[in-house]
Amino acid sequence: MIEKLTIGNLQLDNNLILAPMAGVTDLPFRLLCKEQGAALVCMEMVSAKGIYYHNKNTESLLRVDEKERPASLQLFGSDPDIMSEMAKRIEDRNFDILDINMGCPVPKVVNNGDGSALMKNPILAGKIIEKTAKAIKKPVTVKIRKGFDDEHVNAVEMAHIAQESGAAAVAVHGRTREQYYSGKADWSIIADVKKAVNIPVIGNGDILDARDVIAMREQTGCDGFMIGRGAQGNPWIFKQILHYFETGEIIGKPPMEEMVKTMLRHAKMQIEFKGDYLGIREMRKHAAWYTAGYKGASKLRGAINGVESYQDLEQLFEEFLSKYGNS
Repeated sequence: MIEKLTIGNLQLDNNLILAPMAGVTDLPFRLLCKEQGAALVCMEMVSAKGIYYHNKNTESLLRVDEKERPASLQLFGSDPDIMSEMAKRIEDRNFDILDINMGCPVPKVVNNGDGSALMKNPILAGKIIEKTAKAIKKPVTVKIRKGFDDEHVNAVEMAHIAQESGAAAVAVHGRTREQYYSGKADWSIIADVKKAVNIPVIGNGDILDARDVIAMREQTGCDGFMIGRGAQGNPWIFKQILHYFETGEIIGKPPMEEMVKTMLRHAKMQIEFKGDYLGIREMRKHAAWYTAGYKGASKLRGAINGVESYQDLEQLFEEFLSKYGNS
């Protein structure tokens, strides 16, 4: 079930992939997921226009650490010339795959004609993929959704276009843009795409443990598994899935002490990467995710949102451990 996955000229150690998530899959979090066995980590999406106009916030989004490689850099935009030229401009950076975002549902992205808005314009989507794939030597992949809405379910058509335009793989999220992340992901659309194309198909949506990987594989025949929200607060999910396929044993999240140790290490990395002010504020959501499912977590949530420094966070969790650590 866990197999090596080849995308273009790149062979991955397994077929478990960390999904790109804006505001989540920054460098510190990717490093943690890589340590736990993710074969490929995907970066937060980067605006092609942001690179073009030398936007100051874009530079940190482009940073890749050698320890996290192979890494996939995700570009978004809807101008074939700018997309291909910016792909060429950054090609010498140390990412391994260039992914084109055609799935982001956020209004400010969609209203610009980017992200999942491209699901409504297959001809333009094809031009973007073809021009970008011709502009660089690194593999180009595409992330799509089931469709824009239930009246326009066209993932199969989009995957065909991606393949014909030079894409090395396609990732399919089994929800429409209109669904955002609500409801249940429709895995049957992933199966339809798998039957329709020869390039690797990566399934995405509602993978929370090894059983979901087995079920998705049985239902879709897909080649790889992309894990998004299942990894939030749980970078161990990759280790859990790999462990199951090696031993047949299901392991849950680690003991509370180990969770706290990892979460505090994540906080240190986040502060080092983004500075004290932004680092600790971005850490609040991660800390809330980390504690989900542990005893006393609901009482902790409000306090997490008030932390202003690493010391605050450390003290809060020391108190949490002394109260609930042995329960």
